[in-house]
Amino acid sequence: MSKLTLQLLEAHLWKSADILRGSVDSSDYKNYIFGLLFLKRLSDNFKEERDNLYQEHGEEIGEMLADDSEQYQFYVPKAAQWEEIRKHSDDIGSKINIAFEALENENTTLEGVLTPIDFNRKEVLTDEILQRLLQHFSMIQLANSNLFEPDLLGRAYEYLIKMFANDAGKKGGEFYTPTKVVELIVNLIQPESGMRVYDPTCGSGGMLIQSVDYVRKSGGNPQSLSLFGQEKNLGTWSIAKMNLLLHNLPDHRIERGDTIRNPKLVEDEEIMLFDRVIANPPFSLKEWGREEAEADPYGRFQYGIPPKNAGDYAFIQHMVSSLRSEGVAGVVMPHGVLFRGGAEGKIRQGLLEADQLEAVIGLPANLFYGTGIPAAVLLFNRNKAEERKDKVLFIAAEDEFQEGKNQNALRDEDVQKITEAFNAFEDIEKYAKVVSIDEIKANDYNLNITRYVDKLEEEEQLDIEAVLGELNELEAKHSEIKVKLDGYLQELGIGEKK
Repeated sequence: MSKLTLQLLEAHLWKSADILRGSVDSSDYKNYIFGLLFLKRLSDNFKEERDNLYQEHGEEIGEMLADDSEQYQFYVPKAAQWEEIRKHSDDIGSKINIAFEALENENTTLEGVLTPIDFNRKEVLTDEILQRLLQHFSMIQLANSNLFEPDLLGRAYEYLIKMFANDAGKKGGEFYTPTKVVELIVNLIQPESGMRVYDPTCGSGGMLIQSVDYVRKSGGNPQSLSLFGQEKNLGTWSIAKMNLLLHNLPDHRIERGDTIRNPKLVEDEEIMLFDRVIANPPFSLKEWGREEAEADPYGRFQYGIPPKNAGDYAFIQHMVSSLRSEGVAGVVMPHGVLFRGGAEGKIRQGLLEADQLEAVIGLPANLFYGTGIPAAVLLFNRNKAEERKDKVLFIAAEDEFQEGKNQNALRDEDVQKITEAFNAFEDIEKYAKVVSIDEIKANDYNLNITRYVDKLEEEEQLDIEAVLGELNELEAKHSEIKVKLDGYLQELGIGEKK
């Protein structure tokens, strides 16, 4: 039997969206397709694991072990088994909901992950549509032995997340950051084996997963990473949990809730600390929780309380407060955080005087869903290398990208160039500049990149004498031509007679 490849799986999954088109809003596709993909995966793999028990231990012992939940990665009760759900021809949405609830009851790691997806919406998800969806998913087998490569489900899931973000437009930005932007930040923070990595606004979990990929590609042990995150949106939190599980990353803790108002990753009544923190928070969030910040029991806002209508520095200070003594953080921010004054200016001054900021990297415009404004990546380091102390590296990478119809994108060479410039930490003409904190202080702690990286082309110096010579020559030619023209006109009898 031929195994399922990524290309075939991606095409099959995308076709499932066609079944929902016209009935469900495109921004909701992901919930239903992700839910069924996850349910089918767990059911198929459970059936394979159960069959293996019989093959390995024989009929009698296999019968004893078959109902032992300890024998399985996920125990799938009868109500959640695919063949059982397929038996029903009416009230199918209710049966799927029951299957999700049964799965959560049997597997503590799935608690609250599947039940937020409501299939019992008869006004849009008719039995006919659900029957077609179930039939479509029945055409593929998703047990381990059916997959061409071990990480196939995880990679296909990432593909769907990207495609649904494209399809959902502005709403897509709530749960997805473009892959190359994530890759860039991960390259800059350089996670290592054994570290604790945290994303306080984790969306669908892509930044955590790419941190694992970075460790794998660097020759480290990806399974040794401990992954942490928090996500406010319930549906997006559910996607993140499924995403990590489909990537075979069980060592994670993703909490639900508002990170600023109610941080859930707390130990001994203090904010948990991490080796690496990475995030793409919502830009300039209004009503971010100023009142709660003023009474914050964790001491996160030591440099000041951000203004009520822009929560950017609330997320920055939360991230810096979550770093261990040698920790590094990378965050995407709008350019306003580099120069806005008032409370934000004072916070920026505090971070610079504490020598927390290591680099500011300007990104091209129109990279992100829902906004065309250019953004910047800020790198914070609680323990800078000696040669980097009291300095900040500015990188002006705004002009190098792949232009797209709807969105621009970073290319491999753009990511590599920025990474190499950061690692070198030295001046590069019209691209990068190492600036002392003293110079930044002299500029009133303004971090606007154009203040430090001069990208203007030098104007060519004019040779005044040469220009005057050319003008005289042109004037002489003009006089010569005028004389000739007057002569021709006189010959024709239409010029003035001298």
